[in-house]
Amino acid sequence: MEQQPRTNTQPPPVPGPFPPTIDPRAAAPHPQLQQPPHHGDQPPGPHQQPPPVDPYQQLPWVSDGTPTAEEFARRRLAKPAEPTATMGARAMLQKGTMGLVRLAPGKREQEYKQDVEMVRRNFGGLRQVTVVNPKGGAGKTVAVLLLAMTFGQKRGGYVLAWDNNETQGTLGMRAQQDFHARTVRDMMRDLHLFRGSHGRVGDLSQYVRAQGEGMFDVLASDESATAGEMLTASAFAEIREIVSRFYKLIFVDTGNNVRAQNWQAAMDATDQLVITMSARNDSAETAARMLDHLEQSGRQRLVRQAVSVVTMPPTRKDIDLPAIQRHFAARTRAVLLAPYEKLIDSGEPLRYGHLSNGTRDSWLKIAAAVAEGL
Repeated sequence: MEQQPRTNTQPPPVPGPFPPTIDPRAAAPHPQLQQPPHHGDQPPGPHQQPPPVDPYQQLPWVSDGTPTAEEFARRRLAKPAEPTATMGARAMLQKGTMGLVRLAPGKREQEYKQDVEMVRRNFGGLRQVTVVNPKGGAGKTVAVLLLAMTFGQKRGGYVLAWDNNETQGTLGMRAQQDFHARTVRDMMRDLHLFRGSHGRVGDLSQYVRAQGEGMFDVLASDESATAGEMLTASAFAEIREIVSRFYKLIFVDTGNNVRAQNWQAAMDATDQLVITMSARNDSAETAARMLDHLEQSGRQRLVRQAVSVVTMPPTRKDIDLPAIQRHFAARTRAVLLAPYEKLIDSGEPLRYGHLSNGTRDSWLKIAAAVAEGL
C-alpha cells in the first residue's frame, strides 16, 4: 500500500533577528539575566557553594543584551589610584628616583589633606562664624582675618570678614587696603540701593575691600573714634541679608560690649562660635564670664559647640596654660593653640604669603575644627 506523504505540522519560522534554525522561544536569556535555580528556603549543602552574586545584575538591560549607558557609567568607576606622597622627604625621594619609588603619604600629610577636605566641604548654605571675647587684645580681629584667609585659600572665594564692632574697629586696619576706604557706615547710608531685587556683586565691591591673595573680602567698621550712633539689631539683620546674597561664609568680628544690640544680633545669627583669648588668666577669665552670660541667656548649645583658640605669647613663662585648657575643654567642643607670630604681634596688615608655615598649618587645623561644626 502506498504511503501518503506526511503533512508538516510545525509552525513556520518566526521572522526576526534570530537565525532560522533557532526557535526564539527556546533561546537562552543573556547570561547576565539568568536567575539562579530556586532551592526554596533550604541552605546550600556542605559541598554546595552559593551562586555568585553579580553586582550589576540589577542594571537595566535592553532586550538583546546590549548594556546601557547606566551600566557603562557604573563600571567605569574604577578603584582610585593609590595615594602617593606629595610633601616632605617621601615626595623628595619619589622625585629623585623619577617615580620608580612610590611612597604613601606620611601621617602629617594625611592629616593636612584631611583638614583641607574638611574646610572645602559643602556646608549646604550660608554659614556665619562669630568670634568673641569682650576683652580687648584677645585676638578676635586676628582670628577673623586668619580664618577668612585660610578658608579663602582652600575654598576659593565667597568669604567675607565683617567688623561688627559697635564703635571703632580695627579689622580694616589689619587688612589689605583697597581702592576705597568705605565702611559699613557708608553701606548703611546706601541700603536703599540693595533693597528688594536691586544690587549686584559689582555694586557691593564699592563697600567691601578685596584682599587679593587672601581670596576674601573685608567689610570694615567705622575707623573714626567719633563715629555716630551704634548699630542696631535691625541694621545688622539688614546688612547680613544683603551680604548673604554674595557670600557663602561670613566671619564676624565683634566688639567688647555684650549688651550692644548688634552684638546680641550677631549671636542670634551664629552657626559656629569661636572664643579667642591670649594665654593669660585675665583674658581667659573674661572669656569664661562671657560663656556664663551666653548660657544664662539660653545659648547653651552655642557654647557647647564652640571652638576655643588660645594665642600663645613669645614665651610660656608665667602662664597657666593647663588650667586654661582644662576649663575650656570642659565647656566647649575643642581647644586649640595658635602659635606666636612676630608679624601678627607687630600690628601691621596681614598677608597670607608672609605667614610662617607653622602659623598657616596651625590655623588650617583651627579652620578644620570650625568647619566641622558647620
